Amino acid sequence: MRSLFPVTDLTTTAASTDPSGLLTDREWSFDELAEAYAYPTTGASWLRANMVSTLDGAAQHEGRSQPISCAADMRIFGTLRALADVVIAGAETVRLEGYRPARAREAFAARRAAAGQGPAPAVAVVSGSLDLDFALPLFTEPLVPTLVVTGAAAPADRIAAARKAGAEVVVAGEGTRVDPARAVRELANRGLRRQLTEGGPRLLGQFVAAGALDELCLTLSPMLTAGDAQRIAGGPGVAVPERFALASLLEEDGFLFGRYRR
Repeated sequence: MRSLFPVTDLTTTAASTDPSGLLTDREWSFDELAEAYAYPTTGASWLRANMVSTLDGAAQHEGRSQPISCAADMRIFGTLRALADVVIAGAETVRLEGYRPARAREAFAARRAAAGQGPAPAVAVVSGSLDLDFALPLFTEPLVPTLVVTGAAAPADRIAAARKAGAEVVVAGEGTRVDPARAVRELANRGLRRQLTEGGPRLLGQFVAAGALDELCLTLSPMLTAGDAQRIAGGPGVAVPERFALASLLEEDGFLFGRYRR
């Protein structure tokens, strides 16, 4: 991996040089990746999204993101999870991707302890209907309780089922729908300030439309898929496109890993 666009707010560019002074490729350590993707230290909350897209704009292939990903992308994926207090995902993505509880990773244990974090991030599932299988390991085997984010008018029997399974229910909307900006606030009020959403596209589109997204980590995959796969964000559009600033850009094997901030 090499840094194509190091910026001054990064504590390291993690690039090595040969005797001629030219940048050379090497595998970045988890510590270097953690420094490069560190969350801001100030502010009530910070919502970051992590998504992957092909050259022709597909966010998935045959319903899943894994076929358009790569090993370096998964290293960054793991790093971003290890830095977060909470991983936010839509119910459909949880079902399609087979979500499991976030795991503790030894490589980040000291960093998380120093930041006052538990051994692994919580997972928060956004669902208005709570049409979820509460017998899955995501709910029965987490290191920290899984949260379900829903509206005040969610079915009472599904709320009871979630709580019986050990999930914490977070109300972030007046009806059956979840208010994206309120979801961010409610999670932050529970001490979950460093937030990471992995989509899917519908949920990310809601965060974008609500003006709630602070940062996008986007992997551009050097693949073409055609077809009618979703983009990384869908749903309602914004009246005026909001411009984000490029914070850093990394490359490995033709994959580009960009980080954009509001």
